[in-house]
Amino acid sequence: MTTERIEIQRTIRADPASIFAVLCDPQGHVAIDGSGMLMDADGDIVTAVGDRFVVHMDREALGDIPMGEYDVTVNIKTFVPEREIAWTILGTIRPAIGHVYGYRIEPTDAGSLVTSYYDWSDIDPKWREAGIFPVIAETSLKSTLGILARTVRRGYLH
Repeated sequence: MTTERIEIQRTIRADPASIFAVLCDPQGHVAIDGSGMLMDADGDIVTAVGDRFVVHMDREALGDIPMGEYDVTVNIKTFVPEREIAWTILGTIRPAIGHVYGYRIEPTDAGSLVTSYYDWSDIDPKWREAGIFPVIAETSLKSTLGILARTVRRGYLH
């Protein structure tokens, strides 16, 4: 792990397909969000690189920057069915920041080893100079994995 990437792992007692289904659904992202910023989403279930959906955000949950409510477009950059999904976001800020969020899923005897990652190694130089990263804390990634485990255990419904 570098200082420009956070990775958190958790074994979840569910098959990769069940976990991946949540991660492909825009509403699934809202359902498992541990940061408290994702309020709602619009768009279809993603099926390929280049697919997009809109997430309605509220930055007040972090209590750091008074941005209030705003929308971002999630752009899928990596899509390997039942194994990995990753995306960048485009919001109102320009130039686009360029940070990447994603999940890797590995089947295990106990279910699935899920790695949540947040990578800002290729962000636009303007944002690197601003010194604001990481925006999302490691604890938010841990919380999200816990909520994901609970969500698939209870039977996620779209």
